[in-house]
Amino acid sequence: MMLEQQYILAIDQSTSGTKALIVDRQGNTVARSMKEHKQYYPKPGWVEHDPLEIYDNVISAARSCVEAAGIEPADLAALTLTNQRETAMIWDKTTGLPIYPAIVWQCQRTADVCMKLHEDGYEQTVANKTGLMLDPYFSATKLQWILDHVDGARTLTAEGRLLAGTIDSWLVWKLTGGSVHATDYTNASRTSLFNIHTLQWDEELCSLFQVPPSLLPAVKPSDTLFGFTREPLLFGEEIPISGVIGDSQGALFGQFCHEPGMAKATYGTGTSVMMNVGERSLPCEEGLVTTIAWGAGGTITYALESVLRTTGDSMKWIRDNLGLYSTYEEMQELLDSVPSTEGVYLVPAFVGLGAPYWDPYARAAILGMSRSTGRGHIIRAALESIAYQVQDSVASLEEKSGVSLRELRADGGASANDWLMQFQSNLLNGPVSRSACAELSAMGSVYLGGLCVGFWSSLDDLAQSSNLHETFTPQMDEATRRQLYAGWKSAVHTIIDANKKTRIHAES
Repeated sequence: MMLEQQYILAIDQSTSGTKALIVDRQGNTVARSMKEHKQYYPKPGWVEHDPLEIYDNVISAARSCVEAAGIEPADLAALTLTNQRETAMIWDKTTGLPIYPAIVWQCQRTADVCMKLHEDGYEQTVANKTGLMLDPYFSATKLQWILDHVDGARTLTAEGRLLAGTIDSWLVWKLTGGSVHATDYTNASRTSLFNIHTLQWDEELCSLFQVPPSLLPAVKPSDTLFGFTREPLLFGEEIPISGVIGDSQGALFGQFCHEPGMAKATYGTGTSVMMNVGERSLPCEEGLVTTIAWGAGGTITYALESVLRTTGDSMKWIRDNLGLYSTYEEMQELLDSVPSTEGVYLVPAFVGLGAPYWDPYARAAILGMSRSTGRGHIIRAALESIAYQVQDSVASLEEKSGVSLRELRADGGASANDWLMQFQSNLLNGPVSRSACAELSAMGSVYLGGLCVGFWSSLDDLAQSSNLHETFTPQMDEATRRQLYAGWKSAVHTIIDANKKTRIHAES
């Protein structure tokens, strides 16, 4: 029986802000609203968010979006949710307040904890159970840090007052009036506490990271019913909540990468390059992670992923911190004013390097500057650094999986930049297909949530016309490609080597 409701409300809670989208039955976005939230950097390498600000923005964006669409809450078939993944927090279920700010996935404060666990020989245990390496990027050590550093946190835990999770579980708990504490398989698989083979919170890992399982949410498939909205500030109607999925996995689903070997890159604050590997998990390979792509239709699909810490955020840094441009038009004008970087490379290790290097101690640098270097060269180097990192990732995915990519599907905010997409195709020496919809993470959650509530009857019924791709093909000769990429690799290893020397000097 066809639902009367003609729309789905999608919440896309990302690192930099919260989007709300109204999507119709044809897969068209009929309204959108965006609210940015503040980034906190209390110490070098530390990154935090205010969970209350994030929740207020969710409510505000959702209400604004429904109003802009000219519809009523009763017209909504479901509320779906996609989110920044590894960002972790703990809250008091009695007061409904966080006991500490959310520690963002970029935060490096627990690098020493991860190093100690590595030295003690736990790397393989964690990798075998979770598909992840020991790294501060993931949630477990963040939760451990909060429990160890917030006065009274362990006591409140013993009293049964605390709940822990990623941002999706916080939002589900708040939106349901505190009646549902749940997450989905994709977000759970990014915590270093969840066994991706048994599909359970792992007692050995919880003990290792000193995070009691009693704090953690129930884990559900992405295409299940999580609960109903019971937030007076949102709507009077009780809206079904479904389609809960981490942002990168949401984009993989939204890109219709439903078959093994299909891959996508989501260009956001950081970038996830992810390949569907089917219903069998691959071993955690050096520089890559194995993760749950989604739980849907009664099956678990796995993915191999390369995680880049800083990509789009580099452009924000050169705009806000260096003041090299103020508008997109000014950036593009400066970019067009120089034919090349003249040998300048920006290695954006502001919070360490992600795949395939995984060096949490590395720090950013601009290399190769001369007296003639200007704003345009640095802007171009920052934009190029995004494509170089994706090239690193694709090379690793191909090597470790044994599968050659036929096409990279691109989405996310930075994918709207034609120059970047063309340069990416040049480096890959292959096609890059950009979705007509830049918000594929949200669309993945919409598709899954819509299937759950009967908005669509099957994957074949989905409106793929809303996801048409524009393809960029390579236009660079092989010699230039090799020269540019060799320069990038040299720049990366320069800062890695410099970091090692600095650490050796500091420890001596």
